[in-house]
Amino acid sequence: MTSHDALSFTLVLSGAPYSSQAPQSALCFARAALEAGHTIDRVFLYGDGVLLANRLLTPPSDELNWQREWSQWLAEHNVTGIACVASALRRGILDETEQARYGQACANLAPGFTIAGLGEWVDGWVTSDRTVFFQGAGS
Repeated sequence: MTSHDALSFTLVLSGAPYSSQAPQSALCFARAALEAGHTIDRVFLYGDGVLLANRLLTPPSDELNWQREWSQWLAEHNVTGIACVASALRRGILDETEQARYGQACANLAPGFTIAGLGEWVDGWVTSDRTVFFQGAGS
């Protein structure tokens, strides 16, 4: 592959971990894309996909912790992970700012993720060469 063949991607996940394959499929795609010389500009979580950014996810010990896998991958590759603010709030996922704003007891946004609006999704759509969607059942 030559450098002019490399593409940049925005990944959009709307499927929840443990009830869809979206997080697994997206992470496999992201790893393969980087290995092939492409770049991932950002990962945008929307709808039930924001559940991936809940640092309190605690799967049984014999299951992979998809939140931890994603947090580590984002940090290792310096990729921005974004949880849609409206989707996150509806599902009880808060950063410190939203915790203070709503007077909640704690923040539970996982490392590697930030909370932002749909403008981040639109920016990714405009600036990346491709946007790839990973949806759950019924998404």
